[in-house]
Amino acid sequence: MVSDRRGAWKTAGKWAFAALFVAGGVGHFAATDVYLKIMPPYLPWPRALVLLSGVAEVALGLLLVVPATTRPAAWGLIALLVAVFPANVFMFQRPDLFRLPPALLLMRLPLQGLLILWAYAYTRR
Repeated sequence: MVSDRRGAWKTAGKWAFAALFVAGGVGHFAATDVYLKIMPPYLPWPRALVLLSGVAEVALGLLLVVPATTRPAAWGLIALLVAVFPANVFMFQRPDLFRLPPALLLMRLPLQGLLILWAYAYTRR
């Protein structure tokens, strides 16, 4: 019974994590200008990168819930979270560009680490 409950929580957590990325990825298309604003200026082709990362978020989120692709999708999400980390650093460095309190922008940085750990949980068999 405890094992069943643990399995249900693990499944619910995986679906919630996947939904987070699918929704975020859709956001790249629904609010492209918002995502363009957080792109560090030193990165080339900002619009293409925003759209590409949106496609990656949606695809990897969907693949996470397919048992045969959970592990590679989790590794892909880890890579994606590492790849977008400079945008979070940029937001923290330039709080004047965003309508968020600097403390919240600072909290986004360790949040990436927590998301990476969450994704890592799905890399194991």
